Order: sequence, then C-alpha cells, then structure tokens
Amino acid sequence: MYLFDWLFGKKEHVQSVASAPLKAPAASEVPRAAASETVAPGTAIHFHPELVGKLQQDHQALLRLYTQTQTAARRGDVVQAAAHLEEFRILLQSHLLTENVRLYVYLEHALAKDASSHQLIRSFRHEMDDIGKVVVKFLTDYRDLARHPEFAQQFSEALDGIGKVLAERIRREEQTLYPLYSA
Repeated sequence: MYLFDWLFGKKEHVQSVASAPLKAPAASEVPRAAASETVAPGTAIHFHPELVGKLQQDHQALLRLYTQTQTAARRGDVVQAAAHLEEFRILLQSHLLTENVRLYVYLEHALAKDASSHQLIRSFRHEMDDIGKVVVKFLTDYRDLARHPEFAQQFSEALDGIGKVLAERIRREEQTLYPLYSA
C-alpha cells in the first residue's frame, strides 16, 4: 500500500468512487464469463458490470482536464493551468484507487488459474504503480504553479511528457486490460 500512502498522504482524506457502496449485479447484468462467479476467489470483491464504462469515462475526463491544463499553460495562464491540474490530480487519485481495488485485485484473483493472463495483470499493475509515482511527483512538483509563474516553461515541457505516457497507458488499458474484465 506504499503507493496509496504516497498518493494520498496519511493525513489527507480523499473521497473516492471506490468508497461508495455498490450493490451486487443482477444475474442478467453479468456477462456470461462472470455469471458463474461474481466474487473474485479469496476476496469479497464483486464483479461490477458498470466498472469498465466508469473507468473509460474517467479516462475521457482525465484527457479533457489534461488538454485544458495544456491549453492554459500554452496561453501563459498559470493560474488556470494550476486549477485544472488540481482537478486532474483529484480525479487521477480516485481513478487509480478504483482501478487498484476493483479492477486489478478482482482480475488477479479471477484469473489466478490462467498463468499468462495473471502475469499480464500483475505487469499492468506494477507498470501503473511506476507511472503513478512519476505522475504524482509531477503533480506535487507543480502544485503551487499559480504562485510560481517562472516555472511555466518547465511545467509545459514536463506536462507534454506526462501526457504522452498517460495517453499510451490509457490506450493499452482500454485495448488489452479492460476486455479481460468484461469477458
């Protein structure tokens, strides 16, 4: 749980989608592959048919906030860029928590008997931990951007790099990882 301590801080309370109680899906809502077992083996984590759609909506919102941040930064409006960056940070933390608790844990347990799929899930999870650390460091480094306009150019360059990494990660999750959950 090191990443969560680092992401959220031990004193900071972050309300997330993952904390909202969800009812178990009705049998008719569960895809055929998941219908026989809606709880990941060895956990109390249920299959949620709406999860992939929610995560994809998060991706769209994150990309929108990223673009708004980038546009404001290119205009030289560091106050607006910082405001969008804060919204991005809050949504990203919620998204990562939801993915870690609801998606990765479920898939690791549900696919434990399929060695190659299980390894793929573990690989995605560890890669996301590494990306998360880099992105959180970036967000921390520029949290006070509005008070330090002298960092605008450096911020814009770093933001471009972060955007490339996140866009590629989102593409891979939606093409490779999410179909495993929906199958």
